[in-house]
Amino acid sequence: MGSSLPPKEANQFKLIVKSYETKQYKKGLKAADAILKKFPEHGETLSMKGLTLNCMDRKTEAYELVRRGLKNDLKSHVCWHVYGLLYRSDREYREAIKCYRNALRIDPENIEILRDLSLLQAQMRDLSGFVETRQQLLSLKPNHRMNWIGFAVAHHLNSNVTKAIEVLEAYEGTLEDDYPPENERYEHGEMLLYKISLLEESGLLERAFEEMQIKEAKIVDKLAYKEQMASVLLKLGRSEEAEKLYRALLFMNPDNYSYLIGLQSCLGLYSEKGQYTSDEAERLDALYKSLREQYTFSSAVKRIPLDFLQGDQFREAADKYIRPLLTKGVPSLFSDLSPLYEHPGKSAILEQLFLQLEEAIRTTGCFPGSTQKEPPSTLMWTMFLVSQHYDRMGQHDAAIAKIDEAIAHTPTVIDLYSAKGRILKHAGNLTAAAALADEARCMDLADRYLNSECVMRMLQADQVGVAEKTAVLFTKDGDHHNNLHDMQCMWYELDSGESYFRQGDLGRALKNFLAVEKHYNDMMEDQFDFHSYCLRKMTLRAYVSMLKFQDQLHSHEYFRNAAAGVIRCYMKLFDSPPKSSNEESDDMSKLSPAQRKNLKQKQKKEAARAKKEAEEKAEQEAAANAASKSSKRQNARPVDTDPFGEKLLQVENPLQEATKYLKLLHSNSSRSLETHILSFELSMRKQKILLAFQAVKQLLKLDENNPETHRCLIKFFSKVNSLPAPATDTEKLISSVIEAEKADIRQLQGESLVEVNKAFFEKNKDSLMHRAAYADMMYLLEPEKKLEAIKIIEDSVNNTTVGNGALGPVKEWKLLDCITVHKLLETAFCDADATSRWMVRSAEYFPFSTHFAGAKSFLVVGQDTENATENGSLNGQMHSAVREISSLSVR
Repeated sequence: MGSSLPPKEANQFKLIVKSYETKQYKKGLKAADAILKKFPEHGETLSMKGLTLNCMDRKTEAYELVRRGLKNDLKSHVCWHVYGLLYRSDREYREAIKCYRNALRIDPENIEILRDLSLLQAQMRDLSGFVETRQQLLSLKPNHRMNWIGFAVAHHLNSNVTKAIEVLEAYEGTLEDDYPPENERYEHGEMLLYKISLLEESGLLERAFEEMQIKEAKIVDKLAYKEQMASVLLKLGRSEEAEKLYRALLFMNPDNYSYLIGLQSCLGLYSEKGQYTSDEAERLDALYKSLREQYTFSSAVKRIPLDFLQGDQFREAADKYIRPLLTKGVPSLFSDLSPLYEHPGKSAILEQLFLQLEEAIRTTGCFPGSTQKEPPSTLMWTMFLVSQHYDRMGQHDAAIAKIDEAIAHTPTVIDLYSAKGRILKHAGNLTAAAALADEARCMDLADRYLNSECVMRMLQADQVGVAEKTAVLFTKDGDHHNNLHDMQCMWYELDSGESYFRQGDLGRALKNFLAVEKHYNDMMEDQFDFHSYCLRKMTLRAYVSMLKFQDQLHSHEYFRNAAAGVIRCYMKLFDSPPKSSNEESDDMSKLSPAQRKNLKQKQKKEAARAKKEAEEKAEQEAAANAASKSSKRQNARPVDTDPFGEKLLQVENPLQEATKYLKLLHSNSSRSLETHILSFELSMRKQKILLAFQAVKQLLKLDENNPETHRCLIKFFSKVNSLPAPATDTEKLISSVIEAEKADIRQLQGESLVEVNKAFFEKNKDSLMHRAAYADMMYLLEPEKKLEAIKIIEDSVNNTTVGNGALGPVKEWKLLDCITVHKLLETAFCDADATSRWMVRSAEYFPFSTHFAGAKSFLVVGQDTENATENGSLNGQMHSAVREISSLSVR
């Protein structure tokens, strides 16, 4: 480096490099300027100056200098390396790799460049290149432990486990007998555990067992050693030895579910599906009885039997499990029991048990069969449990009455108000749910969870302005958006995005959904530093586990919801593009003078509100900047130049933008129905017939009986049948492919679409959503049968579920399904009378639903909730709504 410079300037060049490494950027810049005074076109100095400026957030100058330096000295590996570092800092990894490869052509044995290249290859999962680079590093520095380990890990990631084991064994062959020294014992032990896990992964169980016996003394992490040994012994079929180890592990931690599952597996009593014969259930019961005697304070050994016991045995075990938790007052008890409702028959047993416990405590003050008096709070927690049970069963009237009784018993317990809010949300009154959540929040203003739950309820009720003001209470310096974004508060951004989407504000909806995508990109970037750190610290098992997790990162529910939200926004933008000024003036001319006046007043009010929000935000940013200056903080926050997402809507081709996110869903959530439903809708809008057909086939493969699958199937072939005869070679090819593949679709064998639709109805006539799908497609195929299609929906019967509750029959229909049918009648059939009739009928089933204006949905809350908040009267209005709901449910 700097070899073409005189000695004095060469030393100054070394100072630039040292200043860059020690982050003394001004000092490095000064040295660079001193060299450039004498040698203004020196390529390496120009590049290093650019790299220094890049660290000082002067990127434009940095790129200009680096490119100029490279142009002046194309054969310098330093210039190419610096150019790669510049691209790497901007996350342009592919371009950075190209630069590193160019540098290596000039200096093939440069350790630093090879190391940097290997990190990028691991980041980009260029695994074959990663293996090659790590091999070069090992050949250049074979006495460096990190190079051996890196080469082994590279082979492991490249699915060559056998080679990875050979590399680790070759590395061990280079070590002396008394290795490791005391200060490296943990790192060496981690390497041995990693090697054993590789042997286990490759199926070499005997070798893994022998290795563990030989190297036991050198492994420091004894807990991990015992867990690995138990796993290997179990796979070898040496169940008795594995059982002893698992029992020893349980003695250390009796609440560890994996140890209990391992013990069950040793005894041949574990089923992944949770299905056991009566004999197996008896043996399991005996096992857990002995464990309960041994570990009296373990909750796991008491809870797990509830999953496999049946009938009276289940009731007895549940009774013993629930009683002490009610006495103690554990608010999360119902969440613990909730998975049991998926087991047939257990919900009815639990209901009988809950009611029996409540009745006994209410009348005697004791549990059934006990003489010990319970504290007064036990009755309250029992009513709390019963109300949650009724909510789960869909009996919202009873749930609200019971939770009101609990509140009357002990009005100071915050969990009761939160639970009532959840019940009202499930019952369809989102505004009242937000009011209850706000009341709970006001009871403990220092509780962040209550604040977050309140914000979530407000967003679900589309009270975005109030939600933002509430969220600000727990953000730093009142800086709402920046803090929530920095904390990667994705639930807030998703709920905000959904709320804005429901309100038709696509710009803000997109802004929130895309913020979630950025968080996932940041998580992907966060792994970069661990590629070198984990090899250095020898945390190899955790490192490989982290990489596998990162590979599945975009399959997470939050990302899936955000990507789906982005696609829906772009499709809606395509369906209803923003109007031009001329179109808006034309629309205004069609309105009456009174309507024009009202519209102008409304637009003026919205503009004033937006201006006020912008001013408030500017004041907050100014205050934050002033605070940062006073505290001498260096990094100022970037100003949001598009707070309302207006620039995001200015895209030439919305469907092309949506396709980018659909590809991510295809890659990471291919087992999700929603992915292929969105794919179908997007492809139909783009007139991509074969892609739409591919989506239909995937939907049939995943769930052929789903109403949305049936809709897509009928819509697709209805569209294909309406196309003109193929004229071009491409059209003929598409037609031939569809005809060939059509033979594999069972539903279409020799039948017309009308017959296919009828067969679907006959198979699923007892389901509301299936009847709605049938009626929808009947109207599509036979528009003249509109009234008959509507009658199909209206003739649906709300049957009772299997096993009615103590309060009478429980109906099958769900609130969201009825809302979907209501919107179908309103938008697809465009029949006001049918819509009105359905609304009246649904209001009977869901009296608390504000969507259907049910008899118990009355709420006294002002229209302008944001202004109510500013005037300080929102809490009073919301709380009056809570009291009205309470009195109504009691009546």
